Amino acid sequence: MKITLFTSNQVRHNYFTNILSNISAELNVVQENKSVFKSSPKAQYPKTSLMKKYFEKVDEAQKKIFGNSHLLKKENINLLTLEYGDLNKCSKEFLKFFLNSDIYLVFGSSYIKGELVDFLVKNKAINIHMGISPYYRGTDCNFWALFDSNPHLVGATIHMLSKGLDSGPMLYHALSEIKDDPFMYTMSTAKSAFLSLTERIKNQTIYNFSLEKQDKFKEIRYSEKNQFNDKVVESFLSKKIDLNSKVFENKLYKDPFFLKNSD
Repeated sequence: MKITLFTSNQVRHNYFTNILSNISAELNVVQENKSVFKSSPKAQYPKTSLMKKYFEKVDEAQKKIFGNSHLLKKENINLLTLEYGDLNKCSKEFLKFFLNSDIYLVFGSSYIKGELVDFLVKNKAINIHMGISPYYRGTDCNFWALFDSNPHLVGATIHMLSKGLDSGPMLYHALSEIKDDPFMYTMSTAKSAFLSLTERIKNQTIYNFSLEKQDKFKEIRYSEKNQFNDKVVESFLSKKIDLNSKVFENKLYKDPFFLKNSD
């Protein structure tokens, strides 16, 4: 099986790449590089002391969940590295080596547009959205779910890639029962997505899921990058977030997969 993954270069992205390589005859990876420095999230957010404090907590949780994952040097991994945001500058001709796979996956890349997204949609690419759609769409969705006191809506949506942001029909939701703290909880839902998707690709049950159109009337928040600022981060860090304040209700999710504390 040949898989192509469009992703980034942080610890969680490397972890996902590495476990995919275990089930692939050939894994083609287009990796966009973001800054790996804790205090410098590549100008996506203001580089203030509050942001530094927040992202240090994110980084700590990421390393606890995924270890110090570096991209493995394996014969079956073909790697193309780009600067973050440069993907849409690449023509299909430039990327043609990476566009000859059986399965296409997207996690953590920049927003894909133009002829590339047309190709990926046509070839039934699967996207991991870190957020429970259709309730939370946009950016930083799990942050906002916790901010809104909706811990039961923290997780990942595995859905078909579409031209719209996080709007494709859903395959299933991935959630976690690991609730040590808000940062560990959020990061563990990414692991839930990685492990479940890898296993379901391996055993081909991913093709057994029915597709469910997203109901826009269920949307709670559509968040944008500029809404994530010092004011809301300060409020978030001062909150006493009860991760068990609301229980999981299966009716809210599409074929949910739960990561257990033993996983």
